Amino acid sequence: MLRNTTTRYGWAAIVLHWLIGLIFIGQFVLGWTMVRMASQRTAFDLIQLHKSFGFLLLGLVLIRIGWRLANLSPELPDEVGPMERRMAPAVHFALYAAQLVVPLSGWVLVSVSVLEIPSVPFNLFVMPHLPLGVSEQAERFWLFGHKWLAYAGIALVALHILAAVRHHFWLRDVVLVRMVSPFFTSRRRKPE
Repeated sequence: MLRNTTTRYGWAAIVLHWLIGLIFIGQFVLGWTMVRMASQRTAFDLIQLHKSFGFLLLGLVLIRIGWRLANLSPELPDEVGPMERRMAPAVHFALYAAQLVVPLSGWVLVSVSVLEIPSVPFNLFVMPHLPLGVSEQAERFWLFGHKWLAYAGIALVALHILAAVRHHFWLRDVVLVRMVSPFFTSRRRKPE
């Protein structure tokens, strides 16, 4: 089952969800690590890898948003309360926004950098810089913005993970399970 239904996610949504999640978390760890490297050569290599995965992340997020707009979204289980029903769309929107804005701000950062180092994703092609003015002031601004957007994004991811864990282990509903397999059909029950 590739496409979503009213009760389940399809394989496309599931694979994109986990792949984007892993890359987003990996990018945070890689970004945090690369700026703390003593070796400039190692730092440079890690920065190039970070840029490569940033462009990959941006492309995957655009595909995921297109897929989400073109597919049904499974309904929340009946056990989900009214407040959570109202908050869930806003939180998902914030997650999508973070997944877009963080790599875009990174692209802006490398585009305005006075170093003007080309971005060569996975050593395959040169990604053109955005047509923006190069200056130290702009570079400092976007470095600050990219860093704090990444922190905000990872905080949203942490809350998302905690909510999924809550649904699975405390509420014992199907919210997490249906993002693991499109074949899960029955509702989980609380132990008696």
